Amino acid sequence: MKNRSSLLLLFFLLTHFTSLGQATGSAKNSSDLATQRLEHELERIAKLAKGNVGVCALHLESGKQVSMNLQERFPMASTVKVAIAVQLFTLIEKGDLSMMTMVDLQPSDLHPGSGTLDVLFAKPGVQLSVQNLLELMMVISDNSATDILLRLVGGPTAVQNRLKTLGITGMSVDRTIIQLLADLDGITLPPASQWTLGFYAKLDSATTPAIKQAAASKLKTDPRDTSTPAAMVNLLTQIYRGRALKPENRALLLGVMERCRGGAARLKGYLPPNTIVAHKTGSLGGSATDDIGIITLPGDAGHIAIAVFVGDSPMPLTEREQVIAHTARSIYDYFLYQPPVLSTSSR
Repeated sequence: MKNRSSLLLLFFLLTHFTSLGQATGSAKNSSDLATQRLEHELERIAKLAKGNVGVCALHLESGKQVSMNLQERFPMASTVKVAIAVQLFTLIEKGDLSMMTMVDLQPSDLHPGSGTLDVLFAKPGVQLSVQNLLELMMVISDNSATDILLRLVGGPTAVQNRLKTLGITGMSVDRTIIQLLADLDGITLPPASQWTLGFYAKLDSATTPAIKQAAASKLKTDPRDTSTPAAMVNLLTQIYRGRALKPENRALLLGVMERCRGGAARLKGYLPPNTIVAHKTGSLGGSATDDIGIITLPGDAGHIAIAVFVGDSPMPLTEREQVIAHTARSIYDYFLYQPPVLSTSSR
């Protein structure tokens, strides 16, 4: 009788674990199939840009990642402003700056892409706080505010050193925004002491179309101020997980990024209304159409750190933006409807 009971128990255990293994294998096969379908869909969407597209998306709670051209470099354009903000908050945490630090506006600080600040530069003695400048840089992508903050935090080298400290490779911060734009436009900048109101517009009007075309073509292979999708998502992940910044500053930065006014047709383009997206866009003519950020999934489905870079493309802006929007929605649906198992180390 005892032997019979033992045999029945053994039979039960074998049957149970065989069924469990089959179920686990079935779930794994289903997940693998869903991932393959997503990868094929991302490739199909990318072809619409008729250029190179880089994607990295990481489910922050589980560590599950999907990507395309993960280690290729793309121009960051204004997405570099996230890295600048991290260096800014690092100095604030050290006590070297505060959000209330006041900064004088100088005529030489008025740079292209700063329509909001134009009127202020005509009034001598105007000051803005670091908080004002951060809002301008991240919410409306003001280039003058960006270069003022970049100077305040120690320049591109200081930002690059901060990335190195965080162990982020594959991202290069090399120039101010005005220098980047000048290189794009084929303009040789005079010494900063000669930067008066309207000086850039005069230089730009004197530059021939042939010079501009040659400069734009040269920029396509310029490794400066570029990032891989992997490096950008690494930075976003360290921000979200509180490794790059203290929790209170992480909340401040992500809150500002949620108010980003640009890019309604990019990451957010096809996502459900009221989806929370803390993001930063970037554009550099036809050479770069970017959007990077953190998407909050509904319920308890988690968060996605995502970077979508559309490199040099002959397609109109609306088409390039749709590539980003379709990519984001495909990834959103994948992580929402194929939820990976949560990792205890990522919670």
